Amino acid sequence: MKRREFINWVGLAGISSSLPIAIAACTSETASGDWQTVGTVADLDQNGELLVKNWPNVNVLVVGTSQSENLIAVDPTCTHAGCTVTWQAEAKNFNCRCHGSEFGVDGSVQRGPATEPLKTYTAKIENDSVLVQSNKI
Repeated sequence: MKRREFINWVGLAGISSSLPIAIAACTSETASGDWQTVGTVADLDQNGELLVKNWPNVNVLVVGTSQSENLIAVDPTCTHAGCTVTWQAEAKNFNCRCHGSEFGVDGSVQRGPATEPLKTYTAKIENDSVLVQSNKI
């Protein structure tokens, strides 16, 4: 075997042995359907909501308590002008203070000027952690 052929084979073997690692590193977290921790139950129970910025690439607002049957999780970015919506517990809706848009617990527009719903996520409590399903992002 010539020196050049040997070097090519060694290089090819090195690349092929690294291929599974490279594929795993490039695979998006969102494709796995994994649940990701966004906070603790204590933090959620303290305020009735948990705002996480840039998780993993978006903002997430989880509303509820450890006693809630269902947690509500949305991207709190108003679809009208990009302001952050706030949870109004009494009215059970999300309100944008910038221009007055209101959104239901399912993210649907209840009052404009927004015309597009908020993006929603699936959330749950497991042990002492609040989890959001990453494949919904």
